[in-house]
Amino acid sequence: MGKQCTVIGGCGFLGHHLVESLQERGYSVNVFDIKSTFEDKRVNFFVGDLCSKEELLPALQGSEVVFNCASPPPSSNNKEMFYKVNFDGTKNIIDTCKEAGVKKLVLTSSASVIYEGKDIENGNEDLPYASQPINYYTETKILQEKVVLEANSPDFYTVAIRPHGIFGPRDPQLVPTLVETARAGKTKFMIGNGKNLVDFTYVKNVAHGHILAAEKLGKDSPVCGKPYHITNDEPIPFWSFMSRLLVGLKYPPPRYHLPYVLIYYLALFLQLVCWLLSPFVTLKVTFTPMTVALAGTFHYYSCERAKRDMDYAPLIGLEEAIQKTVESYPHLRNPNAQ
Repeated sequence: MGKQCTVIGGCGFLGHHLVESLQERGYSVNVFDIKSTFEDKRVNFFVGDLCSKEELLPALQGSEVVFNCASPPPSSNNKEMFYKVNFDGTKNIIDTCKEAGVKKLVLTSSASVIYEGKDIENGNEDLPYASQPINYYTETKILQEKVVLEANSPDFYTVAIRPHGIFGPRDPQLVPTLVETARAGKTKFMIGNGKNLVDFTYVKNVAHGHILAAEKLGKDSPVCGKPYHITNDEPIPFWSFMSRLLVGLKYPPPRYHLPYVLIYYLALFLQLVCWLLSPFVTLKVTFTPMTVALAGTFHYYSCERAKRDMDYAPLIGLEEAIQKTVESYPHLRNPNAQ
């Protein structure tokens, strides 16, 4: 891989960690984002709209590889924004890469592109795309991944990385949301029997997978034009993982079980009520069929293809990753704990 690369969405959670990992390996990094949220004199920052070729082009010139990590947060329900960033923006990135002479494009996709709210156990990349995506994020991630992989050609190499359950230091969503829920006294219950295995992936391992993919891209490489699951390769019961984070931050773990089917249909009913009321009032609801499914079903994925084609192996095991994550949030520890 060339010594200069560009990270689109480099100010986000994964993007920032990817920038640091690239720098550790000696690469010169350009960052393109809608705004600059961190300072680093070693980084060339470019601020703009990724749907604008004129604004994006200067950030790509001179780079051999582009990493596209940009995306609205999965929890958003803004359909227009998802289509603009994930689909229209990605098509513009591909066109601009070609104009700038970029040879490689690595996409941050998601394992959710094959998830429909039903159990997936050790799923591989040959599973079909979800015919009924669980949200706009997944819907547009499918379109995004398709257009990137279809752009692969003899002189423009592309690959899609599918992480799942990314967590780690500076995570703006999972840990802060979990702590907020705990402080509101809403973490006493778990959905289902607590045995459903899920992949959670440390952010540095996700960054490592991206870099390996970029380094493997090239003429006659098996990586070109393919998607790859990247996880910690250590599936863990969903509620065990959440409990580990809660206990590490001195909050009590969930103790009581709620029947999965009952809670799922309750969420469906609430969704219907919100839809019926939508012409009259705007309601923000986080208790949805999607969130229930994510908490109560199996969804973990095989990394065998990444091991075979990219020599992928997690740099940091799950035990150490959880410890590092907990230690990075001293300000979120339970202030009432002994």
